[in-house]
Amino acid sequence: MTATERITELLYRNLQEVFGEGDATRRRAAIEDFYTDDCVVYSPDGTYVGHDAVDKFAGDLRATHPHFVYTHSGEPQVLQNAGILAWGSGPRGEEPEYTGLDVLLVRDGKIVALYVFLNPKLS
Repeated sequence: MTATERITELLYRNLQEVFGEGDATRRRAAIEDFYTDDCVVYSPDGTYVGHDAVDKFAGDLRATHPHFVYTHSGEPQVLQNAGILAWGSGPRGEEPEYTGLDVLLVRDGKIVALYVFLNPKLS
């Protein structure tokens, strides 16, 4: 697998298997597979360092809307060791209640940093 293919895979799988996963055991296994030990996730809600912090953040977020699904919009873009993916989240089959953009940096085939941007809600 090329670096570009791995980054693309991480973009899609992180969205579904970490942030979209309701099962704590499967989510934790994905975090350990996808993220470096010294990973950092930056979000509007805070900064999360390491597997335990990312796991708690993703689990707490999932608990606030367990019936929501994540869907990507458009195609991912990869440049060198970074990738971006736009996404939306909401009840299955409905318009997303919120949207955002994931920007990740990869080192040795794993996510070392994830920046989560949320788009303002349109009224």
